[in-house]
Amino acid sequence: MPQRSSIVATVAASVAAALAVALPAEATPTDPKPLSDVRIASHFDLAAGQLPENIALLPDGSAHITFAAGRQIARITPRGTTRILATLPAPADAGVRTPVLGFPMTTGIVHAPGGATYVLYATGAADLTGLWRLAPGRAPERIAALPPDGVPNGLALDRHSGRLYITDSVLGTVWTVPLSGGRPTAWSTAPELAPDGFLGANGAKVHDGALWVTNLDRGTLLRIPIRHGNRAGAPQVKATGLAGIDDFAFTGRGDEVLATLNAPNKVVRIRPDGTATTVLDAGDGLQNPTSVAVRGREVYVLSAAYTTAEDPNLLRARLHGGRRG
Repeated sequence: MPQRSSIVATVAASVAAALAVALPAEATPTDPKPLSDVRIASHFDLAAGQLPENIALLPDGSAHITFAAGRQIARITPRGTTRILATLPAPADAGVRTPVLGFPMTTGIVHAPGGATYVLYATGAADLTGLWRLAPGRAPERIAALPPDGVPNGLALDRHSGRLYITDSVLGTVWTVPLSGGRPTAWSTAPELAPDGFLGANGAKVHDGALWVTNLDRGTLLRIPIRHGNRAGAPQVKATGLAGIDDFAFTGRGDEVLATLNAPNKVVRIRPDGTATTVLDAGDGLQNPTSVAVRGREVYVLSAAYTTAEDPNLLRARLHGGRRG
């Protein structure tokens, strides 16, 4: 198996050119008001492949995260301590057939009622790529296979229906599967999900009767209505001009979201009318932010340092005007 330093180098080489895009300054003027008490809560080990990709907040104040290059699921305590919960199996070919990336990548994560954590794994291998479940006291197990020529990336849970939605950034598809697992169904293959040179459909959240999805290449935030019978409606473009948009979270104020812009090293606030303002940037400690989560007025931002190669970390901040509790 390649050394960790080689894996990190491969990661950087795979994403640097594609993510090195500049967001026009006029599209995201700085808004200094929404966040305060900004600080780095946890630092991760770059050489060990601890490049944090996605986050799920737990009721006890902790968080579960995925380490993209480490193939790992970790728990972050409220005090910022990191504990590895599980490491997913390595592909026999070290993941070199993983589309676009060339390395196995642990991506989306959600925590479900009942205590199980669900994660996505892209490997280029038919026996490993798919949806994995980590139940308390048990080893991780794959419960749904996904196409090895794709990159499953964003994962969202509809708590009302008990269904998971999965974005594939290469195939431009949203898959759906029940929490119990099984054969995924292609829920949407709308052209708005397709990549444009690198990665398309990315972050995913269920909100107010719809699945919201970002498209990294196209710099868009989409809303896809969930129709009767779990049918996908036509995508509605809610915001544009967001080059490098990755993950996002709703603030608790209607359709307002916070979103990470990976290569531009920014977190932006997107209002319901689609306008965006920068609320965090490299000066706050961002290192290619990949994921954001909101709990009440607490904001959590992961940075993977894919291209900066300096300090993968977890940043925390206080949101003004968000939902209490």
